Amino acid sequence: MKIFWVSMLIFLSLIMLSFGIDLLMGFELNMSIRNAISPFRVMEPVEFAVLIMLILLYFARAGYKFLQNKKQNKPNKDTS
Repeated sequence: MKIFWVSMLIFLSLIMLSFGIDLLMGFELNMSIRNAISPFRVMEPVEFAVLIMLILLYFARAGYKFLQNKKQNKPNKDTS
């Protein structure tokens, strides 16, 4: 349970930091709230590309490990 609360504290701290920086930069209150709640709307195309690459890398790694485990656990048919 401690991990959950620490994660929530870090999350809320980062959201408030983002919100505060937006206000200091001169954005309106409505725009600051929207930027804090939906970070994907304010991403640059290069940031989207990096995000997609990281997601693809994660799934490629998971797929590789799955296939590797499946190959190792394959029963040997020559024993009969």
